[in-house]
Amino acid sequence: MSKVFKILILPGDGIGPEVMAEVSKLMQAVEKSSGVKFETTFDDIGGAAYERYGSPLDKTTLDTAKQSHAVLLGAVGGEKWDNLEFSLKPEQGLLRIRKELELFANLRPAMCFESMVDASSLKPELVAGLDIMIVRELTGGIYFGNPRGIETLADGTRQGVNTQTYNTKEIQRVARVAFELARKRDNRVVSCEKSNVMESGILWREEVTAIHNNEYKDVELAHMYADNCAMQLVRNPKQFDVIVTDNLFGDILSDEASMLTGSLGMLPSASLGEIDENNFRKALYEPVHGSAPDIAGQGIANPIACILSFAMCLKYSFEMNDQAEKISQAVNDVLAAGHRTKDLIGNSEINLSTQEMGDKIIDTFIKLG
Repeated sequence: MSKVFKILILPGDGIGPEVMAEVSKLMQAVEKSSGVKFETTFDDIGGAAYERYGSPLDKTTLDTAKQSHAVLLGAVGGEKWDNLEFSLKPEQGLLRIRKELELFANLRPAMCFESMVDASSLKPELVAGLDIMIVRELTGGIYFGNPRGIETLADGTRQGVNTQTYNTKEIQRVARVAFELARKRDNRVVSCEKSNVMESGILWREEVTAIHNNEYKDVELAHMYADNCAMQLVRNPKQFDVIVTDNLFGDILSDEASMLTGSLGMLPSASLGEIDENNFRKALYEPVHGSAPDIAGQGIANPIACILSFAMCLKYSFEMNDQAEKISQAVNDVLAAGHRTKDLIGNSEINLSTQEMGDKIIDTFIKLG
């Protein structure tokens, strides 16, 4: 009997529905080649959810997410909803689903496909063969700490407050994810913080060191200030294997690393929870790029990041490593053949549409057998 995996699909806003449509087609090809069955449910998040439910994440959507094996998300946000109350903004739906599912570890790979070396803003010799995994803590830190808000002081001055806070458990569990990933890669971890000026950074360094000494002595560990890491990513990115860092610094460093590969449209991500007693973990997969409302509806968005996010889903949620690798190989082969979407370097007169790029990848995937 075929395995059945329940997947909640949240296309979201902007180009989200366009790139997710290509993933839906790829799912059918994976079903045929692997014998598994994907039981999919579609719903809304972000601005689309606000229009439908009056909230960026409806309770029924969250309940479905909790009952699913994995969640696939397209993108959220757009200027259409810029003037909404803060709690109703599309991005709050994304933050809430991450928090409610306790998705504490965000995995953002930065890989440079051989055929895309010239698309990077760095010299080819600096990025050829690049393969970095950034592990970002996702449910703590300054994005969630209290107190927070905007207040008016006695003299009439307005003051914005956000609090950076981490505890032992939050740091140790994301560090374990980084060390476990490193064991399957080049066995090296760099932990980034600002322990020179922040007490939370001191605690971060101490707790990561303790986990390393007690459980992962076989993995090489180095510490680096986050600002130095930002500089080193541009100076010599291939020195890194796995980078583990907090929510704020991870947000910044992963976006920087993404541009080493040539385009945000190329990069996937995974957000993982803890493994439970049934050896299962909640997970959400999404492209790193945003909703790009300026090109939404034009059929020119790059679907590769969303497609590779699905590949990460196959690998980390369903242990379908062979199928995941075959998708990555199909993407590489299509790019190597010179096929490009508008965001990638290529002949602008022969750029593929979103659907055409998706079809090329799916056809190549099928031919790989």
